[in-house]
Amino acid sequence: MIRIFLLIAMIGLTLPGKSQEPAAKKAAAKKKIHPSLVKVKDDPSLPRVLLIGDSISMGYTVPVRERLKGKANVHRIPANGGPTSRGLASIDKWLGDGNWDLIHFNWGIHDLKHMEGGKNQVVAEDYEKNLRTLVGRLQKTGAKLLFASTTPIPKGKLNPDRTFDDETKYNLIAAKLMKELEIPVNDLHGYMMPRFEEFHKPQDLHYTDEGSDFLADQVAEEIASRL
Repeated sequence: MIRIFLLIAMIGLTLPGKSQEPAAKKAAAKKKIHPSLVKVKDDPSLPRVLLIGDSISMGYTVPVRERLKGKANVHRIPANGGPTSRGLASIDKWLGDGNWDLIHFNWGIHDLKHMEGGKNQVVAEDYEKNLRTLVGRLQKTGAKLLFASTTPIPKGKLNPDRTFDDETKYNLIAAKLMKELEIPVNDLHGYMMPRFEEFHKPQDLHYTDEGSDFLADQVAEEIASRL
């Protein structure tokens, strides 16, 4: 009898069952690529645009592509751009051959993220220094540059934590630098503010699909006007 039970148990271990389903689902989820990261096949007759930014820009990438269809090949970096420190480590790889007609870029929302002890991930002084270095590297491509201001931070507790209105301080640093370097600013912060409460997710700095579409209208319009 004991041998029979052991044989049944061994057979059960080799047969596919519900216990294997979660692992299969996890593997499938890992393979799934965010729509914004899908590679774009260029139309050689159209200008090439590169979007650099964090998850906010990932949200508006696909609708921007739709709005600029037939006008531009809209690419984006193959990752969340994170803070300026990540940008410094990855910018050469992200730029690739550097054959871009226009680069729409932003760093900021990850720079002001709170770390242990409440310190910003990239303090304001380093943000300015890092951003200046990054802009210098972007300028070497010969592309037209367009900086996007950092979108609003909501009040209340967030995870990872940020402080309401910290983005204003970082946007002022960026705006001063862009003015000095004669780089236009796409003021997504000012554009979103009147409808921020309508479009951002509860206790979250990210947006609903409608909010991302709203941002895409502004991004696409600003890019199209400069091509």
